[in-house]
Amino acid sequence: MASPLRTRFAKDIVAEFLPPARKTKSAKVIILCGGMPGYGDKRDLIKFFSGRGFWVFHPRYRGSWESGGQFLKISPHRDILDVINQLPKGFTEALHHKRYKVKPDKIYVIGGSFGGPAALLVSADPRVSKVIAVSPVVDWGAPSREEPLGPLFNYLKEGFGNGYRLSKTNWQKLGRGNFYNPSRNLSKIDVQKILMVHAMDDYVVMAGPVKKFAAKTGAPLIMLKKGGHLSTSVILEPKLYKKIKKFLG
Repeated sequence: MASPLRTRFAKDIVAEFLPPARKTKSAKVIILCGGMPGYGDKRDLIKFFSGRGFWVFHPRYRGSWESGGQFLKISPHRDILDVINQLPKGFTEALHHKRYKVKPDKIYVIGGSFGGPAALLVSADPRVSKVIAVSPVVDWGAPSREEPLGPLFNYLKEGFGNGYRLSKTNWQKLGRGNFYNPSRNLSKIDVQKILMVHAMDDYVVMAGPVKKFAAKTGAPLIMLKKGGHLSTSVILEPKLYKKIKKFLG
């Protein structure tokens, strides 16, 4: 199967993508919202869903890795909306300059960990059909045993260098409560479109706040007994993918 291609959305946002590996009657799109920190290699998911007839996109948030801009200057979910906005207008593959346009019949957004809020916060957009959030951060005010916000900022600066162009001012917006925070922006979330997956032994994003969020909103939650801090690749496990496939419809 072909390796992912590259393109750019809204001037700043670099994304890996693959067209469907086979012809389909409808244009179904999957957008992958990666975690942070780390590069977040999603080639396994990109190839998997491309092979099943999806257009698949994995954007880098503004200010992270290859993308331009400043990280967290704007909410990362707006980067995802910018990708959605441009799909029908067209985008250009970076190496051979081939032009593509996609007019989606369905758009599915899959977010993991830091990318969970991005997926949840675009759910109310009428163009988004379904959302899957794996080990999602649902409240930046909830404590993390392994990655508290203060030390995590220093780790990003020292451990990842220019992988994240980030000011302390922008980082501190996360801790204030309203910015990029699903629990404080419930009006922007359509729980009818959401499925969450989490593990009880996740100590990066604790299970308690996720269970509370699910109970408060009525969002369906698959809670695994074990698994730690789950990657979105967990949805490729046969038993779980069977449920995911049914949910996507």
